[in-house]
Amino acid sequence: MSDELLPIVFDEDGAALEALATENGKRTWSARRLMEALGYTDWAIFNKVIQKAISACALLGVRVFDHFCPNKTEAESGRQVDDYVLTRFACGMIAMNGDSKNRNVAAAQAYFVSLAETFTGQHIESAESVDRLAIREEISEREITLHETAAKGGIDNFGSFQAAGYIGMYDMDYQEIRRLRNVSDKPKRSVLDFMGKDELAGNLFRLAMTEGRIRKENTRGQKPLERVAREVGQRVRRTMREETGLYPEQLPTAPDIREVRRGLKQAGKDLLPLDDLDSQRKLAQQELELHMPVTSPEMVPGCSACAGGDPAPHLGSPECQSGSLASGGSVSHCHCDFCY
Repeated sequence: MSDELLPIVFDEDGAALEALATENGKRTWSARRLMEALGYTDWAIFNKVIQKAISACALLGVRVFDHFCPNKTEAESGRQVDDYVLTRFACGMIAMNGDSKNRNVAAAQAYFVSLAETFTGQHIESAESVDRLAIREEISEREITLHETAAKGGIDNFGSFQAAGYIGMYDMDYQEIRRLRNVSDKPKRSVLDFMGKDELAGNLFRLAMTEGRIRKENTRGQKPLERVAREVGQRVRRTMREETGLYPEQLPTAPDIREVRRGLKQAGKDLLPLDDLDSQRKLAQQELELHMPVTSPEMVPGCSACAGGDPAPHLGSPECQSGSLASGGSVSHCHCDFCY
């Protein structure tokens, strides 16, 4: 879909997103309408983006069904089609997992990053943060399978084998890499937690290729296994240089991925009340009542003077014998024959 045909253009003030909302006690969004606004035309393709967003939420430990509720909606043809009822956070996570080359997706990503910072105080670097979480999780899983493969090949020292892969890829000692990424004083933390998306992707590729080559060549023994790990690392190093113009150690250090995960998860919690309209109305009423003037227990509904908390005598007579304000008493409104 061309930019000229996009039904809604995302901008910094979020007016586009608000225009898509449905209000029924809570403010929610239809995935079908969000799909069109983000410039997607094929539900099957867009649904893959939704599933990526759901997976990302699962990685964060976010309660998925609090944000993504499967639903049916009526298409123009009249038939019922799959849809989701989304929260604001779900819309943001979908945008974060969308194709940033799409102008509307990129604008939506920028908007949600800004929104999270404004309303929750959570600093989210960019849409890349979500990709980092997914790749980091894949690396953890790949490290397990690589360890199992190397064990079958007779590995004696997995730490030395692991370091050989890093040395091949970075052309420096593993401890130097830790110093480079500012984790030398964090012995229990992985250097991977401080790598950006491209660097993580390079390491994931290295691990996968190392495991594949060990299986293919049936490599056995500590030294041969280390040689394979180092050679694959060197190949990945050359590839990254050819494709990006940079060696992996030249890429910038990224924010601690634990902080990224914590920030995104907290944003999911903090954005929910923003669209709970019933709660907002109650809070607004409570705030109004706090600023209302104190009125007398004897106030009469409809009397503007009473409503304003006017302590001066009104609707009373000095001749009153029943205690009106006008006669020096404390009753704002008296209904005796003198006063009424």
